[in-house]
Amino acid sequence: MTTTNHTLFDEEQWLKLIFFLGDTAKWIDEQQRLLFQLVPVNGSEKLHRKTFYLSAAAFAHIIERHYYKIQRHPCTAKFTIPVIDILTCLRDSSSLPSEIVTGTINLQRILDANQIIGYDRLGQNTSVVTVITDPGGNIITAFPGLIVNPQIPLP
Repeated sequence: MTTTNHTLFDEEQWLKLIFFLGDTAKWIDEQQRLLFQLVPVNGSEKLHRKTFYLSAAAFAHIIERHYYKIQRHPCTAKFTIPVIDILTCLRDSSSLPSEIVTGTINLQRILDANQIIGYDRLGQNTSVVTVITDPGGNIITAFPGLIVNPQIPLP
């Protein structure tokens, strides 16, 4: 067994901090759950399963990057439907089979909403939503259209 210098490590303060962070994380998780319950989307509990989970941080990312009312990322695919309809698309995609995103460990689900929901990265109207999750089912992002192969330059 090797000896380490414990004089700089304040275990009592560290334990207080770990419990504080743990309690805060539990409180944030509960607030996220309550926040999504406020949205009038039937079946919204499908967005918070262990195998398909939408966090507030992930949804904020989706809206910041892919909602037409937010102008921060002008060269990306944009949803042109209301937020409630975006959540409905995400919910509906939860029951679809997933497939591996080439070159990653992530998974994608592709939903055809049967109506125009926005425009893809190339600026073309689309009815397709791509939802990307990690292997555990945590939603990473979602956007209108399909994944564009990064090896092929855009026109």
